[in-house]
Amino acid sequence: MNEMEMTIMQLIIHSGDAKTHGYEAIRRINEGDSEGADEEIKLAHDALIVAHNAQTSLLQKEAAGEKVEISALFVHAQDHLMTSMSELNLIEQIVELRKVVNTLLENQK
Repeated sequence: MNEMEMTIMQLIIHSGDAKTHGYEAIRRINEGDSEGADEEIKLAHDALIVAHNAQTSLLQKEAAGEKVEISALFVHAQDHLMTSMSELNLIEQIVELRKVVNTLLENQK
């Protein structure tokens, strides 16, 4: 596997990890585990940082004049990263809303 393919795989893997942590945050908040949900959101952001850094390395190469080959795998990786970022933004809102709902339900007991 060449360096470009390895960077692309980092984008895909870490973007997927971010999405997985995001959905785990929803599962945890639905179970009433606010701290666990917050930790999963943090892990999701950490994974996105790694993926974004991989993307940035490719952009820096191109900005320095090095030709970056656009392949179907590269496009897939970019799509995966952007989708994960978008979904995580929505997941964070869902988690925050669920915290409010959980508090209201607790106050009704």
